[in-house]
Amino acid sequence: MEQRTLGTTGIQVSKICLGTMTWGEQNTEAEAHQQLDYALAHGVNFIDTAEMYPVPPRKETYATTERYIGSWIKARGKRDDFVLASKIAGPTANNANGLDPYIRNGNDFSRAQIFEACEASLKRLNTDYLDLYQLHWPERQANYFGRLGIDKLPENETFTPFEEITDALNELVRQGKIRAFGLSNETPWGVMQYLAQHQKRPETARVASIQNPYSLLNRSYEVGLSEISLRENLPLLAYSPLAFGVLTGKYRHGAMPEGSRLALFSRFRRYNKPQGFAAVERYAQIAEEAGLSLTALALAFVNGRPFVASNIIGATSLEQLAENIASAEVILSADVLAAIDAVHAEISNPCP
Repeated sequence: MEQRTLGTTGIQVSKICLGTMTWGEQNTEAEAHQQLDYALAHGVNFIDTAEMYPVPPRKETYATTERYIGSWIKARGKRDDFVLASKIAGPTANNANGLDPYIRNGNDFSRAQIFEACEASLKRLNTDYLDLYQLHWPERQANYFGRLGIDKLPENETFTPFEEITDALNELVRQGKIRAFGLSNETPWGVMQYLAQHQKRPETARVASIQNPYSLLNRSYEVGLSEISLRENLPLLAYSPLAFGVLTGKYRHGAMPEGSRLALFSRFRRYNKPQGFAAVERYAQIAEEAGLSLTALALAFVNGRPFVASNIIGATSLEQLAENIASAEVILSADVLAAIDAVHAEISNPCP
């Protein structure tokens, strides 16, 4: 499988990254280990997780995904054969995810909490180092998790200074506990703040990547952030490329398969919108005419974007995983890409 360089780090990551957020909720430990074995055997060298996983977050399952990966590492002893990424959870307004009381007191990006969170992840993962350590979402109020705009700032807003955050992450790099750090669910303003920290102090670690949502139903990354990716060599790690499974076609015509994410978790309405389903029908027609499954079309589109370093796929079965990984070999023609852009022009970002 093609490998790409993660920004300026020199770290090589596979075009497809194995996402893990269902492990511990929809997948057992044994199934997680099977997915890891299969992915590595088929060219995937990049695994992404987070202290918050599985999703949706619950006190009872907090950090289970990292523990599953940790038990696999302990059993297989293959740590140097792959690139491992995790994330520190950010604070939530009004404790929306129910995380704050039992992760850490305050759950922010202060130096002390970054160190505490990283040490805990390393212990759960049974590893001495992470290749990439990411800030899961901004500590400050910003437009992420489905919110497109922000029209005013909160009064008396406080958040950890960027310098303190980058100093802490740089210290973890110096200690050898992480090789690089990245951002997630970040905005153009936030990204430029982190880049500015390195410009002011070139001796410190430079932000390596951005993990944000990107799919046929949500191309909002192209408005501002893709230019930063291309000009600053700061690639995207694309998550939700199948829009919680909506772009597999399994929810077409009102279907709600038993055991699917939208059936299990009523809170996930980000991709369950009329205009989104209208766009899916158009993309399904393009896929059929191209002789592809809708899944292959959707993933190949993300795989081929010049600002994407790796496409984070997730699966609850080995059959799904096999199809997702196989998308790495699919190249879309100019005509197919033009047809996709025509739909996007008419139904732009229906599910941000």
